[in-house]
Amino acid sequence: MKVYKTQNTILISFGEKIYDAGNKDWDSFINRDSLVEFLQAEIAKAKPVTAEWFKEQRLEAPIGNQEIWAAGVTYLRSRDARMEESKDAGGGTFYDKVYEADRPELFYKGTAHRTVGPLGKVRLRKDSAWDVPEPELTLFMSSSGAIVGYTIGNDMSSRSIEGENPLYLPQAKVYDGCAALGPCLYVPGKPIDEHSKITLEIKRSGRTAFTDSISIDRMKRKHKELASYLFMECSFPKGVYMMTGTGIVPPNDFTLASGDEISITIENIGTLTNTVA
Repeated sequence: MKVYKTQNTILISFGEKIYDAGNKDWDSFINRDSLVEFLQAEIAKAKPVTAEWFKEQRLEAPIGNQEIWAAGVTYLRSRDARMEESKDAGGGTFYDKVYEADRPELFYKGTAHRTVGPLGKVRLRKDSAWDVPEPELTLFMSSSGAIVGYTIGNDMSSRSIEGENPLYLPQAKVYDGCAALGPCLYVPGKPIDEHSKITLEIKRSGRTAFTDSISIDRMKRKHKELASYLFMECSFPKGVYMMTGTGIVPPNDFTLASGDEISITIENIGTLTNTVA
């Protein structure tokens, strides 16, 4: 099942049908350990809508009062990229140690205030000269720490700032328009297929400037491992999102530009498309 958030209502997609669950509180709607069973009950009493009507709706990021956190250096390609960008500052070996360590790198990314949804505009920092999107499978965990859903995340990253000094990570990662989520909250009722593929495509002036794909089974860290560290000393009354890291990194001579179109596709979830402001 898929849950979509719009300005006026919550929509549930199941199979080929779409249902209008009504204008309800998003936070309490999704923050449930038994989310699958709840959605099935909602479908039974919800109003069906047509595919044509659904296409006319403006989808929002599937987030309310949840925080977004992120995990870093979870793929080998990400480790290598971080080491390359920080070697001149003497911080390259930090990332190698993180990749091999028991404790993962976790950091705060933002809230709904700094997040855009499908077709929204992500931003580049004015004080950064090297910027990339980071396409990431994103977990949704209930307030108990149970992984109950998934979405697509774009962890916008200022590589020039993080490369200058690893301690500048919060500035490289957290700013207005630094994240995108969507197009839906995917609730499969069981862990997502580990062979699911993530694909990134960046278009510039209508032409593909970069594209690549990776399977999520290339991730070193396990989803439950990341969740356990996040909830070890933090509580999340409304649930929480966690971006799980990227295994797709454009070449070092590539940087995003205003007007670029970023599309991230994850099998069974859909495609999240955003434009660079």
